[in-house]
Formats: sequence, structure tokens, C-alpha cells
Amino acid sequence: MLTSFDSLDGALLVDKPAGITSHDVVDRLRRHLAIKKVGHCGTLDPMATGLLVILLGRATKLSDTLMAADKVYTGRVKFGETTDSYDADGEIQTTLPVMPMELPALNEAAAEFCGDLMQAPPMVSAVKIKGVPLYKLARKGIEVPREPRLVHVYSFKFQSYSEPFGDFRLACTKGTYVRSIAHDLGQKLGCGAHLVALRRTESGRLSVDQALPMDDLIALPPASLEARVVSIPKLAGA
Repeated sequence: MLTSFDSLDGALLVDKPAGITSHDVVDRLRRHLAIKKVGHCGTLDPMATGLLVILLGRATKLSDTLMAADKVYTGRVKFGETTDSYDADGEIQTTLPVMPMELPALNEAAAEFCGDLMQAPPMVSAVKIKGVPLYKLARKGIEVPREPRLVHVYSFKFQSYSEPFGDFRLACTKGTYVRSIAHDLGQKLGCGAHLVALRRTESGRLSVDQALPMDDLIALPPASLEARVVSIPKLAGA
């Protein structure tokens, strides 16, 4: 257990592992650092990995500003199957044959998702309707109308494709559901698809290359950990 860092202000850049929530990371760091004010900028789904910006102390006031930053992701899509959550954590709903497809044709279809999109949150998501998270309604088999939101995709391109998997890179505005794009691409191709891996590599000017895995971060001596804190002035320019 470290001594208290309750006077520490800034951000720690965490390379989130798969299988835990963003809140789990916040909770573990809060307890480890013995610091009250801890938050994060932009939720990653449990299956997702990569850059999670953890704000400490007065830096928590920058949350809205930093969350508004554009994001970059890499990931993998499996074609031929749909799930209720649009990712590998969900229940398989349909299985269809995948038509023969070359990488250029796949990217031609992916390019149609670039630009402005009106995107409704998936039913299996943390968005709240009348104070109730959608995923809780989904577990009861209840589906409700969701208000579409305007998002923007700057680029969406597959680097490789080996049936039934395709690996991609996507740059977008905040609030974009990448798993919804994977699902919608599968619907467009007529075979269905879902996200099987997702990694956030950039948020604004911050990169996962600057981050450490959570366990490695916690294992650092106090002075080394404190040296990794990104200052408020640097964050303001991020």
C-alpha cells in the first residue's frame, strides 16, 4: 500500500486489460493510491483493452474536455455471426455463411461508414433511459427506442482479412460505438458480424504507447509512479 497521494493532480495513462470494467480500474487505483478524487475519461467495455486516462485530484475537473477528444481504435471483426451486444461478450443470435470477399471489397463497404452517422446506442450498453441502464432492460428481454446521436468517423479501414476475421483501424469522435459499426457492416454485407477485439490506441494527443498496464503501474515504487503522472498543463494541451 502506498502512502497517500491525495494531493496529487494530473493523469495516469493506463493500458487497460480485457475482462474488467473501467470502473474496476478507477476503484483499484483509488484504493492503491489512497486518493479520493479519481475518475476516467471515456469508458471502455470489459472486453476492450488500451488507453484509459485516469484523472487524479484537481485534474478531474478536466474530464469533460478530455472526454471530448477524438479517439483511435484497432480491432477485429468476425463475420458470419451476430450477437445481442454486437460483441463477443453477447449471446449469438444468428449464424450465416460468409460470401467470398477480398480486402479491397471489404474496405469499399467499410468506407461507406465514414463521415457523419446517426447512431443509436446498443441495447446492451450503459446508457440510461429514465434512470435505468439499457443493459438491465436488455437482460429482461425489454427493448426500448433509443435516441440516435450524431457521431463522425474520420477513417475506417481493414488492414487484413482472412475469413471470417478482419483486422481494422478506426478514427472517430467521442461517443462512437465501434461495435455498432461492426454490426452494421455485417448487416450491409448480408452475413452479419460482431466485434471480437477492440483496443483504444489514442485519445486526443495521448497515446497508449505512453501508458503502462495497470498491474505494472501499481507495482512501481512511489517516486516512479508519481513521475508518470501527466501534469494538468500538459493535459490541457492534449
